[in-house]
Amino acid sequence: MIESSDLRMTRIPLNLGAGFMPALGFGTLIPDAALTITATRDALEAGFRHFDCAERYGNEREVGRALEAGLAGGIAREDIFVTTKLWNSNHRPERVEPAFEASLERLALKYLDLYLIHTPFAFQPGDDQDPRDQNGNVIYDHDVTLLDTWRAMESLVDHGKCRAIGLSDVGLNELKPIYESARTKPAVVQVESHPYLPETELLGFCKERGIVFLAFAPLGHGMKPGLLEDPVILGIAARVGKTPAQVLLAWAVQRGTALLTMSLSAARARENFDISPLPEDALQEINRIQTRQRLNPVVKTGVPGFIPKGA
Repeated sequence: MIESSDLRMTRIPLNLGAGFMPALGFGTLIPDAALTITATRDALEAGFRHFDCAERYGNEREVGRALEAGLAGGIAREDIFVTTKLWNSNHRPERVEPAFEASLERLALKYLDLYLIHTPFAFQPGDDQDPRDQNGNVIYDHDVTLLDTWRAMESLVDHGKCRAIGLSDVGLNELKPIYESARTKPAVVQVESHPYLPETELLGFCKERGIVFLAFAPLGHGMKPGLLEDPVILGIAARVGKTPAQVLLAWAVQRGTALLTMSLSAARARENFDISPLPEDALQEINRIQTRQRLNPVVKTGVPGFIPKGA
């Protein structure tokens, strides 16, 4: 899996011959349009070639502009891996392809490397991304199943504009039935994961079946106190001459996962990309951390944790 001792260059193969995903990915959940463009450009300059987007983030067009500038500057399209996601209000099969095409147009791309179902929860279909009743509760669509949506995702791969498909914010209970029923198997599963939430069972399932495990919040969303202040992580960082963030990201890659990190400054983007292998004793020390904490509750509650009420 690791093609050289340089963790920064690690690429993980996707199933069905759909190419390789760079292990180090840049997430684009950035609230400001101008910041989205500059942060994405800075990530490109730092060396990132894997970019994770979503219809829900509302900034695909800005990400597309930044990527377009990178391509114009000489970066080859085949060297950039771009993901975006189907939002919950588009789970009805007839809404999947139009949503995909709209994302492709906003990103100004001819094809996507990966398209994910953003969460396993279907919302009331329509243009309102956050449909709520008079009491402020999310309105779910109970007339469509995750498998119905997956079948429509499979057709995108058939048509050639999407090289791979997968799922986000799922647990084994959602993943297993899809995997067993799918004609086109999930290539990637994107979930929260870090030393406080190692998701060992899910990771094992993915490794056994050739599914890429893609970790978001590998730094614990930077919450304080949290992973970046953990005494184990601080001790290892001091020993190896790296920052706590670099230690956490190296651990994630060395355990066989891809990851997503996000930064708003060029210096932080360079820091997050500049990782190197940890010694085996350091890896085992991190694996022995006992703290368990989930920071994004969507997998357990069904209410996406990043949706503010009234959004």
